[in-house]
Amino acid sequence: MQFDVYNGDADGICSLLQLRLENPLMAERVTGVKRDISLLERVQANAGDHVTVLDISMAKNREALNRLLQRGVKIDYVDHHAFGDMPVHKNLNATISEAPEVCTALIVNGRLRGARVEWAITGAFGDNLDEPARQMAAKANLSAPEIKQLRELGICINYNGYGPSLEDLHFHPDSLYSALYEAGNPAAFLHSEAFRQLQVGYQEDVAAFQALAPSHEEPGFATYQLPNAAWARRVSGVFSNELVRAYPSRAHAVLTELEDGAFLVSVRAPFERRTGAEAVCSQFATGGGREAAAGINRLPKTEIERLIEALAAQYGRQR
Repeated sequence: MQFDVYNGDADGICSLLQLRLENPLMAERVTGVKRDISLLERVQANAGDHVTVLDISMAKNREALNRLLQRGVKIDYVDHHAFGDMPVHKNLNATISEAPEVCTALIVNGRLRGARVEWAITGAFGDNLDEPARQMAAKANLSAPEIKQLRELGICINYNGYGPSLEDLHFHPDSLYSALYEAGNPAAFLHSEAFRQLQVGYQEDVAAFQALAPSHEEPGFATYQLPNAAWARRVSGVFSNELVRAYPSRAHAVLTELEDGAFLVSVRAPFERRTGAEAVCSQFATGGGREAAAGINRLPKTEIERLIEALAAQYGRQR
């Protein structure tokens, strides 16, 4: 039996699209909201089964990974997050790069030698890797309007994955994947009702954060607090990416209030120096990610000052 385990953001979805459009397989798919990364725990595979894992941290799935390997499950793991100590096992085939200008969709594109390059470009744009995406688009001889459309699509797919629960999303990530797979290529999906719904939702939510001001600001970093509202939970990642490009020399942390008064946190390293985000977030119980972009799934209100201190230690204080 085949299992496809993938992150519900643009990178995870576009990675699986490339693989399954090029190599169709019947599979049981496992995914969730972007922050739901402990996905291997849900996989009940046995000896002889095969699991493909895309865009989820090995470090956060180590116990479940070892359990599956010990059962005799063959695992193909493709990712770009911090992986810690990688198991050495004959049933594990891992392709992982932590380079800041790489995402899982680009790694899959390399494996497939560009067979579904438009989806790789879409995934890279969604993961805020505009420069690598544009370079790849230029090599593929895409026009300026085509590149603009792929960027918008990638951002909208990524935007759909944010939020602490599936109820906050416009589409369940697997339903969105199915619609994209049925379309076959980005151009076809861009003319669909599903894309129009995503586009309108994105535009409305972006309009809501335009007037937000920092809750704490230093030369090296700034923090923003968003309210406990569905629009804020959906747009937190997009807002983080927008801030990085508007203020490329500083880091940003976007804190979105949850139902219990704690916060969901998105951290972005400065665009001009894309390191340190994972180091900041990994100091907290539910934190992790990669050098350029990381997050904390639940930050108690009492730890906000500790987060500010961690950001200051990484990116510098007011002088």
